[in-house]
Amino acid sequence: MMRRLVLLAALIAPFPALAHAGGDHVQGLLSGLLHPLGGFDHVLAMLAVGFWAGLCGGRAVWLLPMGFLGGMAMGGVLGIAAIGLPMVEAGILASIIVLGLMVAAALRVPMLASVPLVAVFGLLHGHAHGAELAAGQGAAGYAIGFLIATTALHASGVIIAIRARSGPARFGLRIAGGAMAVLVMGVIALG
Repeated sequence: MMRRLVLLAALIAPFPALAHAGGDHVQGLLSGLLHPLGGFDHVLAMLAVGFWAGLCGGRAVWLLPMGFLGGMAMGGVLGIAAIGLPMVEAGILASIIVLGLMVAAALRVPMLASVPLVAVFGLLHGHAHGAELAAGQGAAGYAIGFLIATTALHASGVIIAIRARSGPARFGLRIAGGAMAVLVMGVIALG
């Protein structure tokens, strides 16, 4: 199993560098809808937020995704305004590791701590994508599409987690969270 995870990590190692490259893909609503689905870092982080929210249940089902989306919107504004943040790419990778481990442990953390945590991760993800936008590239449409796609990924994670709340499916979901963390740590080690 570990060999397969390391091989998979090696195969997708170039993707983190490509996920936030800027360029011609940033051109309005459709680009915003599609771009989050093309970067493994974004897909894994969004699903992990949804998985964790669904495993926690209750208010976490909507508070965690909303916290992430709020942070992401703020980060996008900072990125568009060319206001730098330290260690954005490293923080994005750390978000997948931390969120994956939260899912693996099915850890319940008080909302006063977990919402700010996901908001900070959202801030980093949003900043990376906001910084890609250049003036006149349809920033508003892109941002709206990006938020919609992110919400859909969160919702998918929540639905999967709610359906897997007990038995072997819950164990499988927790294994998936751990695999996310191990995959990113493998990418970092190979990078």
